[in-house]
Amino acid sequence: MSYPRLHFHGAAHGVTGSCFELELPATRIIVDCGMFQGSKSERALNYEPFPFAPSSIDAVVLTHAHIDHSGLLPKLVKQGFHGHIFATLATVDLCSVMLPDSAHIQETEVEQLNRRNVRRGKPTVLPIYTQEDAAACMPLFWPHEYLHWFTVVDGVRARFWNAGHLLGSASVELEITTDNGQAMRLLFSGDIGPDHKLLQFKPEGPTALDYVICESTYGDRDRGDTSADQRRARLRDEVLAATTAGGPLVIPSFAVERTQELLVDLFLLMKAGDIATLPVFVDSPLATRASEIFERHAGEIENRAGLRSALAASNLRFTETVEQSKAINKMKGNFIIIAASGMCDAGRIRHHLKSHLWRREATLLLVGFQAQGSLGRILLDGAARVRIQGEEIEVKAKIRQLDLYSGHADAPELLRWVHERIPIKHGIFLTHGEDSGLEALKRELKALFPKTSIVAPLLDEAYELTEDGAHRVDPGRQPRLHPGSVAHLDWHNDLSRLLLDISRKVSEGADERGRTAIIRRLRRAMEAAAGGEK
Repeated sequence: MSYPRLHFHGAAHGVTGSCFELELPATRIIVDCGMFQGSKSERALNYEPFPFAPSSIDAVVLTHAHIDHSGLLPKLVKQGFHGHIFATLATVDLCSVMLPDSAHIQETEVEQLNRRNVRRGKPTVLPIYTQEDAAACMPLFWPHEYLHWFTVVDGVRARFWNAGHLLGSASVELEITTDNGQAMRLLFSGDIGPDHKLLQFKPEGPTALDYVICESTYGDRDRGDTSADQRRARLRDEVLAATTAGGPLVIPSFAVERTQELLVDLFLLMKAGDIATLPVFVDSPLATRASEIFERHAGEIENRAGLRSALAASNLRFTETVEQSKAINKMKGNFIIIAASGMCDAGRIRHHLKSHLWRREATLLLVGFQAQGSLGRILLDGAARVRIQGEEIEVKAKIRQLDLYSGHADAPELLRWVHERIPIKHGIFLTHGEDSGLEALKRELKALFPKTSIVAPLLDEAYELTEDGAHRVDPGRQPRLHPGSVAHLDWHNDLSRLLLDISRKVSEGADERGRTAIIRRLRRAMEAAAGGEK
């Protein structure tokens, strides 16, 4: 008898690049096809060939629209995939704006990079995909409602369960008819939302499963039982502190849902008089279009009245053009900027950081998970200087974090969600988490399920799903990235830090002679290192 094989092509000991390939005797499907974020080594995977032939994939089932789950779909289609992409209707609508936006960001940033490369005598590069590629992807989407079974391919059916993470987000239940005519049931959690998500209902899911593939982003964190009032009180304190400092409050935020949640709470605080009525700029064309989609799906949203009121506020400004975006940074005094991306690695947030990080009166408020190697994580870890688009910036702004707006369940909520899925017959796979989250959640689950196999697979590992548990098998190729490089600082981060340190040391030299001596010693060290490598 041949058993299904499950390959982990992303979100394995990291929190991005979600992609799980299910290999069956006569067909292959993937759950999610996300973009890698974080260090340059991880982002480079977006440019490499897929670890499978796109033309060999018969269908895609998509958990939700976030780019780390959907962002490589246009590349998949461009390279030969022609099957259906199954998702909820809200996910399809969000992808219709998020994928073209992702392509636009790539095209813009590649254009800027190529201008620098030409000046430096380096070869030019191409974007991963274009807006035309993103548009070509959309006709392949097939929407389905929650809780309704549908056929993915012959022998595999699926249904969506509300994951409570994002508008349209779903956990994916797959039922596979095996060679002996038995049904094997798998559940892919997708991203599980917390209990007190402002715009989403609590996550749901089925019971009595063979295998569960569960995210673990906050597997090592207990945020406590925080009410909506307590969350707003924490935000109030951050805004008041930023106002007292006398400068802008800059909030990197995912354009879809987190931005809308922040707007609701900010305008409730302003309406109550808890904070001043400040100008609020949402500097993201994507956020503008996403807000329209939220309005279209108002029936699926909790607190939709609050969202509508916030979006209609007179002091809210949505910016469209680059010129409008840059004009914001000419303002003085107190105002709020919300701009993508949430981890500070792409989009318009970077020119706001270049404009404000060096100002003591400015405040940067991080409101979501910051992956290792991302600029947001580097700032959160206390960097005194950073490099943004090749430019060195001294960090004098106040760096703050408020993780109560995360779309991910914390450890107690994840444990409760898994426990509600019992019985789980054969095993649990932990994905979408960095090492600390994975290991902490694994320990807790082991205490709850001492007889259940609990595995945290590495990138590109494969497991055979049998009736007596999961067994690791040879995936037939080397992993694309060494396990120690996933969700860790890489040589690009080390080089950036070294260049910053060299610049600082040389500038601190006592005089011309001292600075020349430092440079001479550095050259001798490099020449000695180069000689040792021969």
